[in-house]
Amino acid sequence: MPQDPHHRPAATHLREFAKKMRREPTDAEAAMWRLLRDRRLSTVKFRRQVPFKNYILDFVCFEKRLVIEIDGSQHAESRSDATREAALAAEGFQIARYWNNDVLQQPAAVLEDILAKLSTR
Repeated sequence: MPQDPHHRPAATHLREFAKKMRREPTDAEAAMWRLLRDRRLSTVKFRRQVPFKNYILDFVCFEKRLVIEIDGSQHAESRSDATREAALAAEGFQIARYWNNDVLQQPAAVLEDILAKLSTR
């Protein structure tokens, strides 16, 4: 059986943590997943809580090389986020960040922005 071209080996602890995050999403992550799952957004395939290198990506479309991150206030001006973004950009990914409140209160605006980013990829 051929290996999934998007599957990359990840450390066991990272895989286990990603599974836990899929089982216990934040309210904003659960809301976003309802909008993205099953190719609901423009038939684009997204995966959630995906281990990639030393990171766990909230949502990712490997085909379009788009990562969607849903953040709380703890991410405001985070240096580790800047390092993470640089590492992902070096792999050809674009990162779209949305605040929890925006996902929960303005989902249509968030989806419109994601669609615009997908159309340029």
